[in-house]
Amino acid sequence: MSAAMTNATLRTLRIGFMPLVDCAPLVAASRLGLDRRHGLQFELQRQGSWAALRDKLLSGELDAAHALAGMVYGIETGIGGPQGPMAVLMVLNQNGQAIVLAPEAARRLREGANLREALGVPQRRPVLAQTFPTGTHALWLYYWLAAQGVDPLHEIRAVTLPPPEMPDALARGEIEGYCAGEPWSAQAEAIGAGARVIRSGELWPGHPEKVLACRRQFAALEPELATALTAAVLDACRWLDEDPQHRRQAAQWLAQDAVIGLPVERLSACLLPSSDAARGTGLRFHGDGEVNFPWLSDGRWFLHQFRRWGWLPADAADDDALLAEMHRIDSYRLAALQVGVPLPRGETRRSVLFDGMRWE
Repeated sequence: MSAAMTNATLRTLRIGFMPLVDCAPLVAASRLGLDRRHGLQFELQRQGSWAALRDKLLSGELDAAHALAGMVYGIETGIGGPQGPMAVLMVLNQNGQAIVLAPEAARRLREGANLREALGVPQRRPVLAQTFPTGTHALWLYYWLAAQGVDPLHEIRAVTLPPPEMPDALARGEIEGYCAGEPWSAQAEAIGAGARVIRSGELWPGHPEKVLACRRQFAALEPELATALTAAVLDACRWLDEDPQHRRQAAQWLAQDAVIGLPVERLSACLLPSSDAARGTGLRFHGDGEVNFPWLSDGRWFLHQFRRWGWLPADAADDDALLAEMHRIDSYRLAALQVGVPLPRGETRRSVLFDGMRWE
């Protein structure tokens, strides 16, 4: 961007986010002026729930959003709510979520009980929370339960809560566990309401989590703008992974009331790699672009899970055509070339989940 460029010449973009540590790329892009470097002015708007974010994105009140990867496919297919054509510009992060259980259930697991015993299934039907019915947290929770012999559709009662409300709901005994993004599992442990029993990066090392999403019309009608937006956020993701000190700085920004509003130390603990985290399971924002590429195989996994739980018809014949429309790979490639981020040779990757399931 020319040094002479003023705010009057910048294109303002209204971008929604939820108060989670993985909104850090958007906050960093704005604070570092990376948006202005690409001719943009980010207007970041905190949202109260994923449903509110979805509705504002579909209505045009938001131009783009920090969004749950699974939520975007749920909106596209019209599962359980309003339908609209969506676009995935890039992935914002991998890993960084966790499943939390109330202290007694977590203790039973630690002492060797299986999950059914720890939850008291089938004698009772425990209440577990996720953040959006087709979002990543719901899918991590359901996959984890099913892999250990608990039917997530019939043996638990799943409820939807905004992430900031979950620790207090657990403390009050209204729910017995949940899956959410950080810092809300850290908050549950800090107030003594519950304990992490598995991190999402252990469940699927390197899983996609939040994406930069927009309406497909926006991506198609204003491709240069979509590319500039992607380039600015890609720059921010790289900055976050370059130096641990950068993440400490990001924690300072996230701690402000307008973003997350929790102590800096708690947010730093969530952002910085933990000493006992296995390779590939910690929070990643860039990884030389490996994190950010909108892999088609990741989209296939989400659609496969939707069918597994009976939310979509069994026929997957049109999945690849749909994903080619949703994943704006050409836009991503242009943005990556602009900011010097390496590009992969293909558009799919291989993954192995915690139960040995291999996905290509």
